[in-house]
Amino acid sequence: MHLNHPKLVQLLQKAYSAEKAASFAYIGHAASLKDPVQIAAIKQIEEDEWGHRAEVLKIMQQYAIPVSKWHEFQFRVIGKAIGFSCHVIGRFMPYYFAGGLESGNVCEYFMMMKYFRTLGITEHDEILYEMGIKEKEHEIFFLNAVKDNGALPFFEKIFGWGKIKQKNNVDFENLKPLERSGEYCHTSDK
Repeated sequence: MHLNHPKLVQLLQKAYSAEKAASFAYIGHAASLKDPVQIAAIKQIEEDEWGHRAEVLKIMQQYAIPVSKWHEFQFRVIGKAIGFSCHVIGRFMPYYFAGGLESGNVCEYFMMMKYFRTLGITEHDEILYEMGIKEKEHEIFFLNAVKDNGALPFFEKIFGWGKIKQKNNVDFENLKPLERSGEYCHTSDK
């Protein structure tokens, strides 16, 4: 089956490659740490990202969506650069920027679900919901790692993510069930 939804196709291709970038970034992030508990947590997040990449690929293969060679190259470079930078930019920034990226990633999966639904396809709802919620879990982990840092208010003001501002409307304390997940991540895009 061919998907007649260019925005969905592009989002799947981008998400597939961006999960690779995130995984490479977390490899570097974990290697820059000394605390075994934090290392284990970052490695688990890395494993989650590789798992998301595999799930997105399954969906892409089902609809014969090709992997974007450009995105693969672009996100490989970005992920490796971020991973390297974790060794030189201190403790706060890797956690902060990872949290901000994860905050945006939450909506990628909810938007995929919405786009599929416009085509009458609901078979991917459960896995897309699970991946969106897992990205929210990652966001909360990173926010908790920096929430008491004095630099957070400044970074939040500049970059638009932190204790007050987030890039999604998922409330982890009061999660909506799958049936109501369409209330998350509003956009006018179709």
